[in-house]
Amino acid sequence: MSKTVEMICISCPMGCKMAIETITNGVTRYKVSGNKCPRGEQYGVKEMTNPTRMVTSTVKMKNGHLNRLPVRTSDAIPKYKISECMAVLKAVEVEGPVKVGDVIINNLLGLEIDIIATRSM
Repeated sequence: MSKTVEMICISCPMGCKMAIETITNGVTRYKVSGNKCPRGEQYGVKEMTNPTRMVTSTVKMKNGHLNRLPVRTSDAIPKYKISECMAVLKAVEVEGPVKVGDVIINNLLGLEIDIIATRSM
């Protein structure tokens, strides 16, 4: 049994249009076509098995020259955890001063991924 999904690769600026075929006959395998570099194959398989994304957002800021502090995840998180991550960020309020790279939230959602500041304030 096989199923094919089409997607655009976002691992590099080329934006290859790829087809990922899921082949199931006792063991599930993936056949990627349309990619122009090896990263495309890795991206296609990862999107089918465990899609992840980097999250960039802001948190509330006290005693800063702006009222929002830009932040990002230290690594990509599973796509299904993004809304839960955003709910956590909505509840956070940071007090200044903060430097670029400071950890705002350690071990977000038990994922061993931090939320870090992307601007000094």
